[in-house]
Amino acid sequence: MSEFVREELRRSGPPRPTALTIGNFDGVHRGHLHLIGHLIELARARDLASAVVTLYPDPVRVLRPDEPHHYLTSLEERIELLQATGVDAVVPLSFTSELAELSPEDFARLLSQEMAMRLLLMGPDNTFGRSRAATPPGMKALGEALGFGVEVLPRSLDAAGASVSATAIRAALAAGDLAAVGRDLGRPYTLRGPVVRGDQRGRLIGFPTANLAVTADRALPAFGVYATWAFVGETRYASATNIGKRPTFEGERTTVETHIIDFEGDIYEKTLRIELVSRLRPEEKFAGVEALKAQIERDVAAARRLLGPGG
Repeated sequence: MSEFVREELRRSGPPRPTALTIGNFDGVHRGHLHLIGHLIELARARDLASAVVTLYPDPVRVLRPDEPHHYLTSLEERIELLQATGVDAVVPLSFTSELAELSPEDFARLLSQEMAMRLLLMGPDNTFGRSRAATPPGMKALGEALGFGVEVLPRSLDAAGASVSATAIRAALAAGDLAAVGRDLGRPYTLRGPVVRGDQRGRLIGFPTANLAVTADRALPAFGVYATWAFVGETRYASATNIGKRPTFEGERTTVETHIIDFEGDIYEKTLRIELVSRLRPEEKFAGVEALKAQIERDVAAARRLLGPGG
């Protein structure tokens, strides 16, 4: 086994015996929070540190590289959200073809050696390791041999047994269903990145925009205009955000452009975070600049009304 993997576990793991759970955790949605909350309870009851091992990139990107995949959160955002749960340690582990070939026994032995794993918490359908061979029953048998216990999440997310998945959230996002996205995430969907210089068209027609640079593998909502909150540092501003290809100008590149209402200042190269609140309308091609300008005026007014007194 590569010393690189061992070093990753050593570098981020807690300095005492550990209860941990393993997964991708993209989005850190309500299902993940339910699992981690139970992990923290188990760890405290057994006087263990609690740790979340998050695999990055998503195993799909490594095992099926030709299959498109988009993330709900960057690795940085994911770590921040996981840390906010109160878990003792968040351990990012690079998912490589070498790691994918590890047998469940070898992977469990690695976690026992480098993270002093004493308890592994798994979801009922959780699998990992080579050919996804590490199932809850199999890991329980391994635990008896290697000296760690295995618990399976005993209760559903809610009384109705509803489940939440990153796949379903991505589908809702692609449909522009922000209500479903927010419900399953437990928070508004956000985009974050540096503000880069665009072609200045917004400024020329009286609606300057901050052009947000997002990575090509980031999940975006259905193209259109959204009422959003823009965070410049710690200050929140009402805003209207266009996500799409700007068909009025025959655009070919997808852009995220935010008009921050009642804001003046230079934020180029600074990091901007936007929370998507509601979809105002789908993307549309206008006959000309004047028609576009008139619609943007309506969009900004609609965003201001929807966001309320703070907008």
